[in-house]
Amino acid sequence: MEEQPVTEGHPVGDPRPGGNAGPALDRRAELSEFLRSRRARLKPEDVGLPDFGRHRRVPGLRREELAQLAGVSVAYYTRLEQGNGQNVSGEVLAAIASALRLTDAEQAHLSHLAKPKRHRKKPSARQQRVREALSRLLDTMDGVPAYVVGRRSEILAWNRMAAAVFGDWSQLQPPERNWARLVFLDPEYRELFVEWDQKASDIVSYLRMDAGCHPDDPRLSALVGELSVKSDEFRRLWARHDVKEKSHGVKRLHHPLVGELALGFETFTLPDDAEQSVVAYHAEPGSASAEALRLLASWGTDATRAGTSASGRQ
Repeated sequence: MEEQPVTEGHPVGDPRPGGNAGPALDRRAELSEFLRSRRARLKPEDVGLPDFGRHRRVPGLRREELAQLAGVSVAYYTRLEQGNGQNVSGEVLAAIASALRLTDAEQAHLSHLAKPKRHRKKPSARQQRVREALSRLLDTMDGVPAYVVGRRSEILAWNRMAAAVFGDWSQLQPPERNWARLVFLDPEYRELFVEWDQKASDIVSYLRMDAGCHPDDPRLSALVGELSVKSDEFRRLWARHDVKEKSHGVKRLHHPLVGELALGFETFTLPDDAEQSVVAYHAEPGSASAEALRLLASWGTDATRAGTSASGRQ
């Protein structure tokens, strides 16, 4: 992989110890706001309750209605919504998740916030590493844009085709190789993604999941703080408390050299490191997008250099 010198044991991310660190996220506040946001999106008729129309003073369900649906006391649920989840059982969380109509990702997020796991070492002290064998595997994927993404939406490794499609990330400093920073702070990526709004929403939802698993990560908190200051759109999406897992789908791109691309993608979580995933893209056989990928592959490093120049990325 020529684009970046990632080898086994090589730390990826801010190379400075504690660099860009910020105060940890408030787990109790995150739990409280998440529960309130999920309760507010439900209407009484969604769960078979009578709607009293103009007499309702709060959006969505009342606390007592949610408690009734979950089979817990109002006082118990109120304490949980105030961020006091230390002694809550898995059964109660499951009942509340069912009452709130949470997705699997949302239920996992709720569990992470209410009953956080104890980490042996602080996340800020542990650098993300890409195995050398995995880097070699990426290099063998001719014609397939692929990269490894880790915590905090950091881009950890990539192959030549990923650079040809998304830009030459080797020209960026390690802290800037971050999907959240690229999508919200680099205007060229707003042009690259045809459905930029969906890409932005996905990135924030992934960061929310990360924050639920690691609310004590000061680098993640610093990233959220930076983006909240620099991007009104990020701040708005972050306040929604939406969460989702990386999965699969189709991305439409407007490439500076080959024009429109429609690429399917699949996400593969590593079996020995659930915090790292390989994301691989493919085009429908015989399609214009498949021909465009073939052209980019045939141009080799020239496509990467030309694409970087045409898009204005330095």
